[in-house]
Amino acid sequence: MSYHDPVLLHLSVDSLVTDPSGVYVDATFGGGGHSRAILEKLSADGRLIAFDQDAESQANLIDDPRFQFVPSNFKNLTRFLQYYKAWPVNGILADLGISSHQIDTPDRGFSYSHDGRLDMRMNGDAPLSAHEVVNQYDEKQLSQVFYIYGELHEGKQLARQIVRARTESPIDTTFQLVDALKPILPRGRENKYLSKVFQALRIEVNHEMEVLASLLTQVQGALQEGGRLVIISYHSLEDRMVKNYMRAGNITGVVEKDFYGNPLGPYKLVTRKAITPDQEEIMSNPRARSAKLRVAERIVVTAHGLDI
Repeated sequence: MSYHDPVLLHLSVDSLVTDPSGVYVDATFGGGGHSRAILEKLSADGRLIAFDQDAESQANLIDDPRFQFVPSNFKNLTRFLQYYKAWPVNGILADLGISSHQIDTPDRGFSYSHDGRLDMRMNGDAPLSAHEVVNQYDEKQLSQVFYIYGELHEGKQLARQIVRARTESPIDTTFQLVDALKPILPRGRENKYLSKVFQALRIEVNHEMEVLASLLTQVQGALQEGGRLVIISYHSLEDRMVKNYMRAGNITGVVEKDFYGNPLGPYKLVTRKAITPDQEEIMSNPRARSAKLRVAERIVVTAHGLDI
């Protein structure tokens, strides 16, 4: 599909759907690849609720009575599942990557490889864009964005370079930002470095870590016992938060224990380690190379109070 080539498609959907007549959530609809695969596994009684805040994703809507599209950020999961009387659900899937369509559309400003206005908003109506971050954040704020979200130890140097460049003229486009940073880009690692810079700006613009944390805090209430949580992440910040949540039931990763020292987490891990794409998938879709799939199942509590 031209809009987006879904990553780890069959592994993620096979892990998600355990009951063909159940209710499922695709928290990141995008091009609809995962949603279509989910619907193929559902019976006539199954339901799929799909979320996406990007208006352009609505060009990919699926004509199927079992499908309900919600034009909203997945941070509003609880509200809409209750509104559509789809509570609790049998499984939730979230593919946290940005779509190929978003990356390859210059006007969206997500890529350092295409010249376009600095934007990077997943939701085009959101008030904050990369243009405001780059041109209005002070040096300390910029430094923190690059250090925390780009995991770049040179955050201060990056921020200083941007502030110096924008005093001469505003930095309006992606190529202007790249040009402003050229004097400090590490030789031979320019692309990897720029990728982290753009990642940091995108996370800040879309409040991605806060939104992910919001989703995870709602999952336990939204999933019925035995329900599956399937998440595909693309960088270490996301993956660390997802791993912590699946293992401990909270984003800090602190595992609560009972009187006897037994862990009290609400999930059992279906995947002990993250699953990554094989070489064949990476060859056909290079953007899949950083993907990590993790799966957890809501623990079933028996009549005797024992977890299974």
